Amino acid sequence: MDLELTRVDYTIVGITDLNCLQLLPNVYPKEQQKVAVADSDGILQVFSVKKEDVQLHFKTLPGTAISSLKIAGAPGTIKDKIFIASGNEVRGFTKKGKLFITFDSGMTETISTMFVLASELFLCGKHVYTHYRDCKDLGSYLCGDRIVDVVAFYSQNSRRLMSLIACEGRMIRALEHARVTLSMEVESSPTVLHIYEDEDVKAVLFGTVDGRVGILDVDKVQGFDRWLITNDKNTSTISCMDSYDLIGNGTKNLVIGRQDGSVEVFQVNVLDAMDVSRIIFSYNCNESINGLQCGIVGAQGFDEIVVATYTGRIFGLTSQSIDANVENTKGGYIFSSDTSYKINKLKTEIGELKEKILKEREKYQTSTQSFFDELSAIPLLSIKDSFVLEKATSTYNLSIEVPTPIDNILLQCNTNVDLLDVEKNSAVVSYSESRIEDGNHLLATYRCQMNTNRIELKIRTIEGQKGLLQAYVTPMVQPKCCRVAHYEIKALSLHCRIHQFDSNRPFNVLTIKGGFSLAEIHSWVGQCLPEVPEKPQISERTILWFKSCFLDTVLECSYLKGDAEFKSDNVSTISILKENISAEATKKKIKVDINSFISEESINSVLKLLENKLLLYQKIAKEVSLLNALNELEVSEEETTKYLSSKYKDLLEREKDIRTAHQNQPGCLDRIYGTITDLFMDFNKFKGINSRHKAPKLVEILESYSYDNLVKFFRPDYV
Repeated sequence: MDLELTRVDYTIVGITDLNCLQLLPNVYPKEQQKVAVADSDGILQVFSVKKEDVQLHFKTLPGTAISSLKIAGAPGTIKDKIFIASGNEVRGFTKKGKLFITFDSGMTETISTMFVLASELFLCGKHVYTHYRDCKDLGSYLCGDRIVDVVAFYSQNSRRLMSLIACEGRMIRALEHARVTLSMEVESSPTVLHIYEDEDVKAVLFGTVDGRVGILDVDKVQGFDRWLITNDKNTSTISCMDSYDLIGNGTKNLVIGRQDGSVEVFQVNVLDAMDVSRIIFSYNCNESINGLQCGIVGAQGFDEIVVATYTGRIFGLTSQSIDANVENTKGGYIFSSDTSYKINKLKTEIGELKEKILKEREKYQTSTQSFFDELSAIPLLSIKDSFVLEKATSTYNLSIEVPTPIDNILLQCNTNVDLLDVEKNSAVVSYSESRIEDGNHLLATYRCQMNTNRIELKIRTIEGQKGLLQAYVTPMVQPKCCRVAHYEIKALSLHCRIHQFDSNRPFNVLTIKGGFSLAEIHSWVGQCLPEVPEKPQISERTILWFKSCFLDTVLECSYLKGDAEFKSDNVSTISILKENISAEATKKKIKVDINSFISEESINSVLKLLENKLLLYQKIAKEVSLLNALNELEVSEEETTKYLSSKYKDLLEREKDIRTAHQNQPGCLDRIYGTITDLFMDFNKFKGINSRHKAPKLVEILESYSYDNLVKFFRPDYV
């Protein structure tokens, strides 16, 4: 790594949300800056660091949870005004803590994200975007997707004010006067927007759910330009970004914070596509990052990254070298008198806190044994979680984080799912005997190690089997309590939204007509597929495109009131949709007319798509079995050189890569066999043929794979 930074802890606040931390600008270069941080208790506090001591400048009283914090100011002045959004209200404070504005936005939704640019105020709820100027409403926009972030800037070409909103449906929309002027499609769901400014360079960057950073070209290309950071090694969600010259070479670096607790610094070139971004620093704090900002805080003249975690820890990664003088003879530390005084003061404070905790525990125990009608109230346990599909491995990443250490997590699911090993996960898993007749296909308990606040799990689902995954989270608190989190597994769980549809394929078509409303058919589609917008398009026919990340097959959903059409090159996808939608219509006693057209050519197309994966994992499985046999023979290096053929020598040299590939996708070959078997069953089901008895023969053909033999088995009449 080219950059060396050292962690320095500053303070602890309440549970934080995204966009919760900002640094106030310094008047003179290299001067120490103040830190403004807001939490879910509704407390805004501003502090600075002087002589290694945290000095609190002001702190507001608790109130409604603060969802966003921004620093702004009038044009031509120092931008040192602090704006916070809580509920549907925006308040402004000076750097000394004086409240100078309270503005009720009148929004029906709670403000989730905010941006302030001089006298322009941009507020976004879950679906509503509103633009204010001098606290006067200039217009609103209702978005069908959920809005996750907003930024605003003046266009370099036209100098017109433009705002961008990042939407969950893989879309970033540009607005002028609260009207959408440009819709930019991106490959992955965006999570954060950032304006990168460096001298004459100005670019809009966005982070994604799968851990990538992209560049938008709003003026020339008018859409997605390129990926700035692909970072295949870390696919954790990007939660915040900042740009700052940490090396001191005159070019700004890109600093990103991830949900898995990683803080990474990249050397980037936003102008040259051939200049590959390079990571120069990485640090992991094992808590999700909710805010970061670069500046000078701990010591004058030393740059650092100030970080806020979900649990409220505020720390800095400083360029100042913090070394302790170690005496080699005795192995002890030599401290200055100031440092010794601080250590003794801390020891005294810890002792006082221990006594206070002991008294409170005794008081609580006494109250529980009293004869009065006193209740033991358990505070609501806050959980930060995500259930995201990882397209590369066709698995779901489940992340759970709580403010207090986790004792254990019980997972229960009423459908078949597989739990896979995760390197970051140090918890011990134990499986309980599950009774399928009781709806328990999975019962597993994860026992966490001491001081574990966050856990990551990897779950593999099976398409066609929908259900509900429940996580019972038990923290290490007294009295014992538990919080239940629910995660819906869709029938077509391995499909993801796309914006470009390949229409040059042989398609199977499912047509449904009946007395259903637009809201009902949209709800039925949403129950089958992930990433479906919460609201359909009212004025025209709603068209959604999806792609299977496991099979690379595509699906088109086109529907309006009383009429729906689904096109896919995969017969199994059509079969699953038909089964689920007809079941939902039957529940609501809605009469529907269902017709289907099955293209036999689509079978050849899907089998060809699966061929490369099938051959690859057959090869890996064969190589692993050969390696196991060689290891049983205990072949030494000398014997290998003398007697083994070049084929087996090469196999032993590649042993690590082969076993890694096998461990990353355990049981993938069986999964492919199962997918092809389901395809065969569904294909014959539409013909009215029961082909279950032919499944063993199909497996035999797959094991001695030949594309022609496989197609002939599916379509005996095919020449």
